[in-house]
Amino acid sequence: MAPRPRKRVSRPKPRATSRGRGGGDEDPFFESEPKRRRGGGRDEDIESEDSDLEGVAAAAAGGVGDDGKEEEEEEEEQETAGEKKMRIAKELLKKVTDAARRRREDDEDEDEDEGEEAGRRRVADILLKRQFEESGRKRMELADRILQPDPEDGFKMLVKHRQPVTAVVLSKDSDKGFSASKDGVIVHWDVETGKSEKYLWPSENVLVSHHAKPPLSAKRSKQVLALAVSADGRYLASGGLDRHIHLWDVRSREHIQAFSGHRGAISCLSFGPDSSELFSGSFDRKIMQWNAEDRTYMNCLFGHQNEVLTMDALSKDRLLTVARDRTMHLWKIPEESQLLFRAPATASLECCCFIDDKEFLTGSDDGSVELWSIMRKKPTHIIRNAHPVFRNNLNSLENNVEENGIHKPESVSSAQSWVSAVAARRGSDLAASGAANGSVRLWAIEPDSKGIRPLFSLRLDGFVNSLAIPKSGRFIVAGVGQEPRLGRWGRVRSAQNGVVIHPIRLKEESEDL
Repeated sequence: MAPRPRKRVSRPKPRATSRGRGGGDEDPFFESEPKRRRGGGRDEDIESEDSDLEGVAAAAAGGVGDDGKEEEEEEEEQETAGEKKMRIAKELLKKVTDAARRRREDDEDEDEDEGEEAGRRRVADILLKRQFEESGRKRMELADRILQPDPEDGFKMLVKHRQPVTAVVLSKDSDKGFSASKDGVIVHWDVETGKSEKYLWPSENVLVSHHAKPPLSAKRSKQVLALAVSADGRYLASGGLDRHIHLWDVRSREHIQAFSGHRGAISCLSFGPDSSELFSGSFDRKIMQWNAEDRTYMNCLFGHQNEVLTMDALSKDRLLTVARDRTMHLWKIPEESQLLFRAPATASLECCCFIDDKEFLTGSDDGSVELWSIMRKKPTHIIRNAHPVFRNNLNSLENNVEENGIHKPESVSSAQSWVSAVAARRGSDLAASGAANGSVRLWAIEPDSKGIRPLFSLRLDGFVNSLAIPKSGRFIVAGVGQEPRLGRWGRVRSAQNGVVIHPIRLKEESEDL
């Protein structure tokens, strides 16, 4: 194959110039830089409008042109050494500040997480504490929170009775109360307002139709010595000299049943907490158990050798009773057993109450208040002369002794200091006692059976025949009369028969979450 002929390309001849050595033609490439710049304005081609638009678009798109770089380089070249140090120092300071801020934010996040965890633990501890206190596994500390009573604070009359009040009880929620007196009047009242309503006794035919036995005398005695209200607030039980336990409907205030079985006056009644089981004590030395819901007789407990005076039920399985035989019995119902506690040699126990499942409190006719433990047969602590009699109180009591075989004091002083009622806020360290010396005393129960500490004395004239402390512990209710509950061997003429209430101011417990 024959070779292809080459195409000859004509090159432009260099432009002649008279500059240069020898005046010959020179290539512009070899011209000096200043010379090229000076002559470049004439030799450069004129750029088209399209190229200008492309440059503007590139600048708008964020690209940095060669001119911008050159300007930055020129600024950097113009930056002095001091300005550079200042710039580096500012950058370093900014980095350190940012790092510190990040560490602080991280610490705050950790502290916030720890705070939330601590708050959750605190809430759990508070709820657990309240649960233990309500269940009785931990004693509620109320005594140290009680404030000094104000001078204007005092017992105020809530409900008036014509005869001495013999019994006072509060409902479980402590918003309603019930009281009874020697004239047979039973009153249902509101704690806040004091508004009261009376229970009306039915006719003798209705009582007999409700299984009451005919009276031994021509007229049935209506005198009431004891009251008890069920935990659900549906039933009220009353007992007295007619030897029957009368069951009432709280909502309608009507008589619904009469339990017969005792051969003596009914001196004390108590419902088991959270149950419809009712316990009754009598002068016939027997303790009987009933079911208010089924309205049936259940059991009879024997052990006391003399008249049963007072009782308190911790549960349907635990019952505490005292009698005139100078003994106290703790009954264990399912086991059909009992623990026997004997009073000190010079005292006869008159009243009792549970503090918790391990400790209980009693009052005696010699003016003593005793603290007992389930682990000992004798009192762990005794307050002698718990209600001292002052000389200005001696004239208020008439030694009006009657030979009725019941409560015959030896002197006026012993009559006034006779501890006739005790009460406790169950599951707490707050207790109270009452006598006829003109005051109700508040006590603090020390932990681990270490003793009893006096708190305050609240002025009240008359025989304190009954006491009640609500679940909140913010007030105390007393049934007071001119005569004692179980006799007429003394009389305080300055006293008013009725139900009185005294506020108890408590410091708010700190439970910050």
